[in-house]
Order: sequence, then C-alpha cells, then structure tokens
Amino acid sequence: MEALRQVAELKLDELRPLNKEQEAIVMQKFRLDWNYHSNKIEGNSLSYGETKALILFGITAQGKPLKDHIEITGHNEAVIWIEELVHQDFPMNEAFIRQLHTLLLKESYEVSAITPDGQPTKKQIQVGQYKSTPNHVLTKTGEIFRFATPEETPAKMHDLIEWFRTKQNESDLSPVLLAAEFHYRFIRIHPFDDGNGRLARILMNLILIQYGFPPVIIKTEDKAAYYSALQQADAGLFEPFVEYIAQNEIRSLDIMIRGAKGESIEDPDDLDKELALLEQRLKNAVNQTNEGVKSKEAILNLCNGSLKRLFDEIIDGSKSFLRFYPYFLNNIYVNRNSAIFYYPPPDNTFEQILEEKITEFTDSIALHSQFSTSNPIQFANGNFNYNSNIQIDFKSKSYCVNDELEKPYSEQLTDSEIKLIVRKELRKHKEFIESKINEIQQNAGNQ
Repeated sequence: MEALRQVAELKLDELRPLNKEQEAIVMQKFRLDWNYHSNKIEGNSLSYGETKALILFGITAQGKPLKDHIEITGHNEAVIWIEELVHQDFPMNEAFIRQLHTLLLKESYEVSAITPDGQPTKKQIQVGQYKSTPNHVLTKTGEIFRFATPEETPAKMHDLIEWFRTKQNESDLSPVLLAAEFHYRFIRIHPFDDGNGRLARILMNLILIQYGFPPVIIKTEDKAAYYSALQQADAGLFEPFVEYIAQNEIRSLDIMIRGAKGESIEDPDDLDKELALLEQRLKNAVNQTNEGVKSKEAILNLCNGSLKRLFDEIIDGSKSFLRFYPYFLNNIYVNRNSAIFYYPPPDNTFEQILEEKITEFTDSIALHSQFSTSNPIQFANGNFNYNSNIQIDFKSKSYCVNDELEKPYSEQLTDSEIKLIVRKELRKHKEFIESKINEIQQNAGNQ
C-alpha cells in the first residue's frame, strides 16, 4: 500500500533522534491529543482545554460529570504506563490486557442497558474481567452486528495473543500493518463490557511505540472516517482500514520530524486554544462585577463589530458546501423568532436594521443558515436539510456565543476566537455530509 511505503520511507530517511527536551515536548502533545480525542470519540464531554487543565494541573471542569473526569485520568494513567513499559521486556498476554483495562476504567460502575426482549435494565461494568453478557450492537439498518459471545471470548483472546506472537517473528513484518490488524481483531472480539475502543487504540499504539513509531491519534472530528474504515473491514475490505491507520501514522511521524528540527509541532486545526478560552472565562468570572452592563449601545457595538465579522466568515466558509445544495438561505433572528431578516441585507443596511430591531431588552441574536435540496442526485435517501445556527445570548454583564465562549461587553471577539467558532461549525457540517455518504454506502451494500 502506498501509505505503508510512505511510512517506511519517513521512518528510515527523515526521522532523526530527538534530544530529551524535544522528546518530552512531542510526547506531551501526543499524550494530550491521545487522551482528549480517544475519549471524545466515545462521548466524553470534556473539551480539549478542560482535558489539558485536568492532566497538567489537576483542575476539574465545573458542571461536567465526575465519570468524564475519571475516564480522562484513567486513560492518562494507562498511556503513561505503556510509555514506561516499552523500555522493559514485558509479555503481551491476556493478564496484561485485563490489567490495562482495570487501569483504564479504574472501578466498576453501572450503566443503562436493554434486555433481549427490549426492556430497560441496568448493567454492571466489571473492570479487568471479560464480558458476562453479549454486547452485540444494532446498526443503522436495523441489523444486529455480532461480536464474540461471552462463552467464546476467552478462547478468541487466547487465539489473538498466539496470532500476535507468530506475526512478531515474521521477517518481513510491517509494524503499522501488525498494529492495525491487532486493533481490528481486538475490536471484533469486543472482550469487555465497556472501554473496548479506547483499549484497542491503546494496544495498537503500544505495538507502534515498541517498534519505534509514534502513536496514531484518531481525531474526534475524523470519527466518521474511522468508523467507515472499520465498517469496510467488517465487510471484508481490510485495506481501507490499514490505509487509514497508515495515513494517521504519517501525520504523527511528521510531528516528530518537525519536533526534531525544532519547528512548531502544533497542527493548523489544533484545539489547544480552548485552554486560553477557559482562562478568559475565569478572568470574566473573577472580574464580573467590574465589567460593563447590558445596553442597546453595548449590543449594537458588538453586532457591528466582531459579530458581523463572525457572521461573514461563517457564510463565506459555508459556500464551500454549495456543491451539495442548490438552496442556501441565511436569516438573522433577534429574540428567537421575534424579528427576522435576510443576511446580508441586499441593500447593505445591516447597521440600520439592527438599530430598529435591537433594544436594551434584546436577549439573543442568531445567524441561522439553511441548506436544502429538492433533487439530491448524489444522495439516494430523499430530501435532506442541514441547519447551522450561531447564537449569541446577551446576559446582564456578559455575552455568550453558542453556550461555549463568554466575554464581557467591553471585549470584542478576537480573530482567533472567530476562526475557532467558524472551524467547529464547518466541521459539524462536514460530519453531516460524511454521515450521508455512509448511509449511501450501507444502502448499496444491502442491495
């Protein structure tokens, strides 16, 4: 495969040794990204900034579930442990995997579940123990995708370890191929009641690190492509999954190469700025009594300043999606439907319209973008719409964008904050398109 060839070339020709300081910086980035993205894929609610604050400084995020904090800290401890193990001679066996699962999930807990006859129930998740009940999943098509049964699991895990040991002795071994295949074989067994995805990615990266490769980071915004590659492997097409893992390994190798050269290792789309946003929110909370208060003038100043730039950049970025839709409409909502007008106004009278519609009692303003089509030739599932909504709520002493970023009226949105908001909104739209493509592929496979 082309991606495997590129991985081998980068590893042999360009990857130079890192000094201790460079290695510490690069590995910290991998560890933070790995902890955030692997847990986010499974539904963890902590943001990148909150994850970083928890791991580096022990700061918990207010209003977020305790379980989400435990998931992050457990995952981080598991990652640190395997980083230490690669320098030792340890056996890859079932006892080790169960111990790693215990470290990952920390303690047993109860979750909601459904009985075979469709009744709600509770299920006890036991750490470090193979599953005691089936964990098959219901697919979007209504079919049941079956993993190993509880009775089959011990034998299949034994076979997995034996297969791994045999593969390790092959002379033409490709570590990336071995790691990807181990990940997939582990997922097909799904040996535990919970944590299988996170553990599969940890074990895959343990194999890669053993062979001198950096870990693969599956980003949460790339979740649809990751699941699609796994689904293709389920259908007997394993090459796309290997190609996907190899492409992500190339990205990690590139980070290591840049680190060795002393260059910036930050990705162009890094979410690292979320920590700065948290710091700003903290400052706002501390200094709230000294900030300005809500007024018509304060709202208009924001709207005609950075909010107009935010709306313009959202619309400009959304135009790249028009290849999928013939119909694209943008409206401004003031006070949740009480006042509506097209944006941008055809006669460029944005300031004049706002002057007429906004008062000191205005509690919100939102840009609502609607994408729709009546003849979606490239989509086989009938009509579909996508709605994008950027909402700003005006509080007594501050304003809040999409319930994520809160600032005092005295401060406009910065350029970096606007870009971050736009990027996240466009990513959501991209994931929607990817989900539609996945539906087409699934429907085609069922015909």
